[in-house]
Amino acid sequence: MLKSEVFVGLGANLGNPRKTFEKALDLVSAFGDVIAVSRLYRSSPFGFQDQPDFVNAVAKILTELSPPDFLLELRGAENALGKKVIRANGPRVIDLDLLLYGNQVVDAEGLTIPHPGIPGRDFVLKPLIDLAPDLCHPVTGKSFREMLAELNEPFVSSPPEDWLPEFVSPLRKDTSPGKDS
Repeated sequence: MLKSEVFVGLGANLGNPRKTFEKALDLVSAFGDVIAVSRLYRSSPFGFQDQPDFVNAVAKILTELSPPDFLLELRGAENALGKKVIRANGPRVIDLDLLLYGNQVVDAEGLTIPHPGIPGRDFVLKPLIDLAPDLCHPVTGKSFREMLAELNEPFVSSPPEDWLPEFVSPLRKDTSPGKDS
């Protein structure tokens, strides 16, 4: 079976986000090959403001699972890490969002691909550009760089930080051009 290229957003503002992201990607590696990770981006909260800043990243993953099955496994990983939703856009120990699944467009109950929040969130666009600087949104056809340039409300609050989870070999870290976006 052919593997599909999937992009997953990671977000957290409780506990130690970097360690939680590493644990999350370790869990994800049970149902997909983690082939690259973006830099870490610190951002002010989206929506509900009275909470700590978030740390965000994106991972590029290859999987044989269908989009619904992949999402189900992501939810299982979140649950294993203790995710509890206190309120919409509220504080959390982990958030794993299925952003893109190849060029597929899915609009079903409980699953929308591409993720509808991509165009309005620099904390998603910047890490996507880290990993795939020339990739375009499958619905609008706009590049993620174009979307970032059109964004009026920035959330990213400091320069990005490099990181590489221990189980991701440096040989598997994406070295695509455009890392300084």
